[in-house]
Amino acid sequence: MSEQQTSYRQIMKATSLFGGVQVINILIAIIRSKFIAVLLGPTGMGIAGLLSSTTGLIGGLTNFGLGTSAVRNVAAANGTGNQSRIAIILTVLRRWVWVTGLLGMIVTIAAAPALSRVTFGNSNYTFPFIWISVSLLLTQLSTGQMILLQGMRKLQYLAKANLAGSLLGLIMTLPLYYWLGINGIVPAIIISSVIAFTCAWYFGRKINVEKVKVSKARTIVEGKEMLAMGFMISISGLITLGTSYIVRIFISNHGGVAEVGLYNAGFAIVNSYVGLIFTAMATDYYPRLAAVAHNNADCSKVINQQAEISILIMAPIIIIFVVFINWVVIILYSEKFAAVNHMILWAALGMLFKAVSWAIGFIFLAKGEKKLFFFSELIANIYTLAFNVVGYYLLGLTGLGISFLVSYFLYLIQVYYLAKNKFQFSFKKEMNSIFLIQFTLAFFSFLPALILKGSISYLSGGLLFLISIIYSYRELDKRINLSVLIKNIIPNKVIRR
Repeated sequence: MSEQQTSYRQIMKATSLFGGVQVINILIAIIRSKFIAVLLGPTGMGIAGLLSSTTGLIGGLTNFGLGTSAVRNVAAANGTGNQSRIAIILTVLRRWVWVTGLLGMIVTIAAAPALSRVTFGNSNYTFPFIWISVSLLLTQLSTGQMILLQGMRKLQYLAKANLAGSLLGLIMTLPLYYWLGINGIVPAIIISSVIAFTCAWYFGRKINVEKVKVSKARTIVEGKEMLAMGFMISISGLITLGTSYIVRIFISNHGGVAEVGLYNAGFAIVNSYVGLIFTAMATDYYPRLAAVAHNNADCSKVINQQAEISILIMAPIIIIFVVFINWVVIILYSEKFAAVNHMILWAALGMLFKAVSWAIGFIFLAKGEKKLFFFSELIANIYTLAFNVVGYYLLGLTGLGISFLVSYFLYLIQVYYLAKNKFQFSFKKEMNSIFLIQFTLAFFSFLPALILKGSISYLSGGLLFLISIIYSYRELDKRINLSVLIKNIIPNKVIRR
């Protein structure tokens, strides 16, 4: 097997592993969203979305990027095999998790009256914000356990903790929505965070770590290193959260809370259900790219490979969602959410640009160009916010879908220009061909879904989906011998029959 084929197979393996876990989580999220949509309606989804996004913003302000940076510290300590060093790092991590978690809780309690007025236009949600402040502490404590599992390479425990938390959270919170309606949102958020922490703690305690004494001075020194490593990434993520928060507030003020619920529901489909591929990119792709960061040619090769696989997997998924968007929305939510159909159609096209631009964008972090990464993300968030505000003001929810498409088209041009001039990056001919063909198929499935209704749209779109998936299969087969892998998966007994 060639080195290039091995690299492509590694990408597919990571996509399958992390994507598989994400699929189960998404199925759980679909069930939760369906129940919330039916039991609470768009207004209930809007309230839940605003509460979650607000606390998420505060969490981004107060967690100092530990969830990203500390994984590297734990993994580095684990790589030494020095049990004392591992114990020291984990002790420091646990202390800082408590500090940052309590900070998030205290900030939320202190700012609760202001958060209620800014988010909902009144003070009715002051006490709900105070109650759910405990979720920030519990979430940060859960993050500490997840960092332990990931850094120590206990990926099976990590997956089980994630799945158990999601499943038990679903089982425990759905009755609250049924019995209490909208009044069950706050208790559901708190109970979900309690369950997530309990599951993370249960699997985290399976790892035996020796007890050591660590001074306050060393806690501060080691902690500063952890906080500094993830600071720029954290700030970038915070800007994205802030942009999303401002958009939700703008929609709430101009269209009402129900419109926020529709917006949340629509982009849950786009980002969560269509965007499975990004889970693999976040967990596996960045370390691979960082490993060859010293060589521009190797970086270009890895980026092209990741982008190719991403488009080949994602394009058929996008087309099937576009073709059957009416049924997708009804099945996942209800007929009350039909207003988001056109928004999703436009945004789905934008996902192809997002896949490629994300693949390129990681090069700034891999190269250690943190300032370049930060300012690139800052500029992108500024024009994305402007397009969102103008798009919603002029065209409502559909305008937000168009804004998503335009923003990621511009973002692709932006990161490509920066990477080309800074690191001599360029697309291979194969990548250009794959993107052009799959985008063309997606675009011509988009037009009938946007303009036509009924059987004509389904027939034409179904044909384009068939072409897309056959093309993806053939291209993947060239790269990883997909047909051989499939034959190996099928038991010999089945083949004989």
